[in-house]
Order: sequence, then C-alpha cells, then structure tokens
Amino acid sequence: MDSVSSHLFQQLSAPLAERMRPKKLSEFFGQKHLLASGKALRQMIEADRLPSMIFWGPPGCGKTTLAHIIAHETSSRFVFFSAIMSGVKEIREIFREAEQQASDGSRTILFVDEIHRFNKAQQDAFLPAVEKGLITIIGATTENPSFEVIAPLLSRCRVLRLKQLETEEILNIIHAALENEKNGLGESRYTIDEDAATFLAEAAQGDSRKALNTLEVAIQLSSARNSNGRAITLTDTEEALQQKALLYDKGGEEHYNVISAFIKSVRGSDPDAALYWLARMLEAGEDPLFILRRMIILASEDIGNADPRALQISVSALQAFQILGMPEGRIILGQAVTYLATAPKSNASYLGIDSALAEVRKSGTLEVPLHIRNAPTKLMKEMGYHSGYKYTHDFEGGYVQQDYLPEKLKGRKFYEPKGHGYEKSIVERMEWFKNLLKS
Repeated sequence: MDSVSSHLFQQLSAPLAERMRPKKLSEFFGQKHLLASGKALRQMIEADRLPSMIFWGPPGCGKTTLAHIIAHETSSRFVFFSAIMSGVKEIREIFREAEQQASDGSRTILFVDEIHRFNKAQQDAFLPAVEKGLITIIGATTENPSFEVIAPLLSRCRVLRLKQLETEEILNIIHAALENEKNGLGESRYTIDEDAATFLAEAAQGDSRKALNTLEVAIQLSSARNSNGRAITLTDTEEALQQKALLYDKGGEEHYNVISAFIKSVRGSDPDAALYWLARMLEAGEDPLFILRRMIILASEDIGNADPRALQISVSALQAFQILGMPEGRIILGQAVTYLATAPKSNASYLGIDSALAEVRKSGTLEVPLHIRNAPTKLMKEMGYHSGYKYTHDFEGGYVQQDYLPEKLKGRKFYEPKGHGYEKSIVERMEWFKNLLKS
C-alpha cells in the first residue's frame, strides 16, 4: 500500500460504511416512495409529528441510518437498542431515563434493532412507555412484522416498507464515497472504472453496506497491485467480492437470452440445464424473486394439471425464499427447479383460458342461461331464473348432464387435457362422466 493510502486507512479506522452513514435527509439515497417531497414519512419528519414506527426491509436498505437521521432532524435523543445485547432490565432503565428527559422537554427515540428477535415478554415491556408517550419506538426488521411482532405493539406502530436499493442508487453511494473527503475516500483521489462500478453495484444486490465494505477492500487490493495508480478495476472488484463478473446485463440482450434458456430447459424437462442456467443467473446477481415469479408462471403455463403440485411448490418456494433469503435460498430454488423440470408437462390450461378469452372478445357478453342464474327475489323466480336447474349432488355419482354455456356456445370445448401426468386421470374422469349418461 502506498503512503497516501496507508495514511488514509490509519486516519479513518472505522469501516467505510459506518463513516459514510448519512447525517441528513439530503444525503440519503433511496426510499423515494417514503421520502420524496410530499410523501408520508418526509411530511411526518418535517412536521416533527412522529408516531412509533416499524421499518421493514432487506439488509443494507437504510433502516438504521434513517432512524439516526430522524432523531437528528427532529432534535430527539436517540437510543440504540439491540435484541442480541439487551433484555427487559435494560428496557426499564431506558424508560426511566426517557421519563427524566421528558420532564426536561426532550423526546426519546428508541431504535429497536432486529425487533423480530425479541420474545413476547420483551415486546410487552415496550407497551407502557409507548402508550404514555414517553418514547417513540422505531423498530427495524428484515422479517414480516405481521408474524414477528405482537399484535398490541403492532397496532401502536405504523409499518413502513423499505425497498431494496436500486442499482443506480448503489452506484450513487459508491461515487459519493469516492468523492467525500471528510468521511469517505476523497483524499485518496481514487476513481473506479465504469464496468467495475456497475459490477460492484449489481453484486451488492441492493445492500449499500456490502457495496461500501467491498469498495474499501477493492481499494486496498488496487493499492497493493499498483502503487502509482488511482483506478479501481474490474479485477479489483472481482477479487474483493471473490466472484467473477459474468456476461449478463440485466437490462440487455443477455438477460433475456439466459432467462429464455432457463425456461426452455425446464419446459424441455432437462433438470441439469435448468440448474446450470439458474446458477448463471444467481451468480450474475439476478434478483431471485424475478426467477421465482417466472417459475410460478411456468408451473401453470407449461405443467398445469399434468402435475397440479407444481404450482403449489413454486408458490411455496417463493414464500420460503422470502423467509430465508440468500445464500440458503439457493437450496429452495434448486429443489423447486428440479421438480418443475422433471414434472409431466401440459399447456392445456394455458391454451384453454386463452381460447376462452378469444371467444369472449369475439362474441361479447352473451346471456347467462336462465336455469343457472341465481334467484334471490320473487320477481326473479317468476321470470324463470333458476328454473330447471339440476342440483349436482342430487344425482348418482355427483354428476348430471346440463348446459352451462350460453346457448350460442353450446358444446364448445376450451379445455382439452393432454392425457399424460395427472391429466390422464382428468381425461378418465371426463370419460366417466360421459359413460354415466349412457347408463
């Protein structure tokens, strides 16, 4: 490391992510849906009328930073409280101090980090002080508070959903850190190559802390490699992240090529190829939720009733991933993908709904047959509504032939099951219905 960089890292010993923590709203990146002019949270801060709140969002999106800023912007006393380090005894001590501060006209903001880790008794302990207005709680959680926070506390807090930071916002944070001379890396006069910055921003997956910590390591690697240079290269960021930048532009052609290859591999019942393309997307920083949404579509479009469990497994995989996140979530994805790839395939339901939609657009709003209309009033009964309707359960086998389509579409077929997988059983059942009529 050269002398300038060595002096810089000795002088600024705190992690870059901590040093670059914004102090004012004007320095904060992201969460425009809450903080843009006229939005709810900004209005509450500017009016200095803050309810107790729970910030729910992924790691590195700014939950803790935003709580610090709120305390600063509203001139409140800020107390950091962690579920890992503290218990009910510490909670009571904080309340005593808050009561004393309140008598001096000072408000206390209690930031409860990882509030989902507190047990019921600990969460109950917050209630009296919140009800009395002694403290304003700002809880932070990566988990759905509906499941993790007790109902009495949840009812007294406003839940605000913080979003994962966009790649462009992470890029802004990276450049701000490089330019900031007081708290950042501005004194080093380092720059970052465009491809390196983009790779770093995408690999951070919305986590600003990860981006800044990696940037700091990349600078150290760059300094060790080239004592005269001041440019962070793609090689530096790859080594800092311990992963390669794959050819995969999430906004360009390669993104569509890879997702197309993934879907066609699953549709073509090749689990090995499906796993490979899945791995390519994950390693390149694709949003796993995008992949899971595509899998849910595929489960209905390409598998359908040939294996109805495919849709259940896809939805369950999405829910499980939201609970676990990465890296464990890769296992959920792998299990779901291999199931979908090896499941029997049928697009009959997909073709059926499209065929029905085409007919509706063509023929318009045909009248509902009288016998299958509801008749909640006397007038409707007199007009023949519901007359002649055959109640299925009154007949042998729970089936009776009657017309359900409009007269103009009588006998029209939209759903034609393929006859393999579970749809083989559906075909057999439909044949059984027909045979009932003959007996």
